[in-house]
Amino acid sequence: MSVDAVFTKIASRCAHIMGQPQTFMTAMALVVIWAASGPVLHYSDTWQLIVNTATTVLTFLAVFLIQNSQNRDGAAMQAKLDEILRSLEKAREQFVGIEHLTDAQIEEIRRALEKDIEAGDSRNRTAIPSVERLLQRY
Repeated sequence: MSVDAVFTKIASRCAHIMGQPQTFMTAMALVVIWAASGPVLHYSDTWQLIVNTATTVLTFLAVFLIQNSQNRDGAAMQAKLDEILRSLEKAREQFVGIEHLTDAQIEEIRRALEKDIEAGDSRNRTAIPSVERLLQRY
């Protein structure tokens, strides 16, 4: 099994576990136990260091797992949308892959589409031009 496949499996499982109510309740219980132990441990530097270190390490690792899950979800969603565009007769196939454009270019396309809708353009008229022609109109 490849490293990518192993990481994907681990990331998916961890993301699933981290999203469960039981995980949240467990984390809350640990924080309450830690806070309650403060008076017993005289609010020492070690007492504070324990929660600071634990939360920092867990947050650091969770960022990578969550980002991996979001990247996969986004790519899967994009593939599904691309398939819908490909299968619809009047859809502009030039929209396939626009997620690779810059933020400014995507925003420009979005504004142009909103102007088309506000102007009352019919689907037949807007389905013909390519993305480039759409942008040139505005």
